[in-house]
Amino acid sequence: MAITVGQYIMQRLQEWGVERIYAYPGDGINGILAGQRKNDNKPRFVQARHEELAAFMASAHAKFTGTVGVCMATSGPGAIHLLNGLYDAKMDHQPVVAIVGQSATTALGSQYQQEVDLQSLFKDVASEYCVTVSSPAAVRHCVDRAFRIAADQKCVTCVILPKDIQEEEAVPEPPQKHDHALTGVGCPVPYMVPHQSDLSAAAKILNEGKKVAMLVGAGALSAQDEVLQIAELLGAGVAKSWLGKAAVADDIPFCTGHIGLLGSKASWDLMQGCDTLLVVGSSFPYSEFYPPAGQAKGVQIDIDGRLLSLRYPMSINLKGDARQTLSALIPMITRKSDRTWQKAIIDDVKDWWKVVEARAHTDGNKGLLNPERVFWELSPKLPEGCIISADSGTTANWYARDLKIRRGMMASGSGNLASMGAAVPYAVGAKFCYPHRICIAVTGDGAMQMNGLNACITVAKYWKEWSDPRWITLVLNNRDLNQVTWEQRIMMGDIRFTASQELPDFPYAAFADSIGLRGIRVEKADELGDAWDRALSSDRPVVLEAISDPDTPTLPPHVSLEQAKNFTETVLRGDPEEAGIIKQAVKGMVQTLIPHGDN
Repeated sequence: MAITVGQYIMQRLQEWGVERIYAYPGDGINGILAGQRKNDNKPRFVQARHEELAAFMASAHAKFTGTVGVCMATSGPGAIHLLNGLYDAKMDHQPVVAIVGQSATTALGSQYQQEVDLQSLFKDVASEYCVTVSSPAAVRHCVDRAFRIAADQKCVTCVILPKDIQEEEAVPEPPQKHDHALTGVGCPVPYMVPHQSDLSAAAKILNEGKKVAMLVGAGALSAQDEVLQIAELLGAGVAKSWLGKAAVADDIPFCTGHIGLLGSKASWDLMQGCDTLLVVGSSFPYSEFYPPAGQAKGVQIDIDGRLLSLRYPMSINLKGDARQTLSALIPMITRKSDRTWQKAIIDDVKDWWKVVEARAHTDGNKGLLNPERVFWELSPKLPEGCIISADSGTTANWYARDLKIRRGMMASGSGNLASMGAAVPYAVGAKFCYPHRICIAVTGDGAMQMNGLNACITVAKYWKEWSDPRWITLVLNNRDLNQVTWEQRIMMGDIRFTASQELPDFPYAAFADSIGLRGIRVEKADELGDAWDRALSSDRPVVLEAISDPDTPTLPPHVSLEQAKNFTETVLRGDPEEAGIIKQAVKGMVQTLIPHGDN
């Protein structure tokens, strides 16, 4: 029986193993939607509230499952709305396929309603493969190539389908003749290990190093055992990029936590003191947080050769899969007998956690919650196997510093794009992939107003079908676009610009109640433990609203002279919150400087 192109696309997606499509409807994809309906809603249509949220969900799907995420949008404005979420996937090297409608071929070129040059629009975000289907006979190879390239290159691809093509009769088996392409389904997983000579050269450098530091990122998420084994052999300390939070558990004594402005002093000291650097699956961008150039010999492992020796001049570059390459390298490593360096790292890590705890337990200004305390109270309560998504903004700081990740948990967010508004749709996408696991989004009120509220409506639509209904969004309500406020003060040496930074207050917990979720509002530190217990044992999804202090400074792991100068100038110029920021900054810096006894 003849079927339409729209229905055939759904059947082909099933052959590729696709279970769901994150999307928003529109008449530019009505032919595809009709095909999805006729195919018994397989793959399943998951209705987002906005195309950007659909793309974020697809990106999260890829990050948390390792498989290709799929999003779909109509022509014109719907297609345009996809871009931010797709760039999130592109910049974090995630496989996502975007299926997009287009005006009918009979109208293209006539400035028809919603006619946008989609080929040009998507040529950067889907630079590896962006195609407009011009014939039913071309659908098969266009879909196949989009999936194969996305999976193989860990990238975004895009298939653009004009309206009239969607409704035509499909050609599932194109003729085997000139001017036609015949493609198949499937993308093999490569076994990629560097040449033996390169491995030997890398092992020589690592064996000769006296003070070895490791930096691991998202590319090492599947290589936790190998990372720990080689770190133990080398007597190394292990720092993590923001995207690599789950690559090494925080209960490992020589894990120094995150690197960078959101990171720990232990990671800063590790990088400043090492003579050898091993980077695994990370392209952490900020060069000032690496060892001084020339101080350390470097070895880098990455599956993408374009990212090698990009952030620090490496002595040896190893193109290969992190797990496979480390497995090949480990037999060549001689266990270091001198553990002085690693012992010092372990002591630094202990000291740093004491500083973080002390900072978290300082009181907020004007009786408001210290936001660090909100995260510190959650950390020991994190359920086994939970999935955490973090937003950009000050929440990214507390997520990085205060949440102690354990083995078996997953955690991610918008990394290289650092987009606001990703955390809540990420948690929605994660819950569809793992309905039996607890998903927790941590976000600020700016991102919540931007995307999070709408994503909660999607949760209200679907949560009753999840095998475990527990799904939580923490929103820090401080009525301020706080990360930018602190950047204005510390990086620019300027005062807070109230017109741009002040947010309207909004009843987030009450909003959750109004749409059938559970809202929990907490204002006092001694209420936090109970609030988290109620959220984690709830019989329905929860929005936990924490009324937090905007004057709690996001202190870097070390304070440079320039940052100190900028901060001082801010205060002298008369910041609108001058008294509060002085008080809270002094508290935080005192906890950094004073010795802390054993807990």
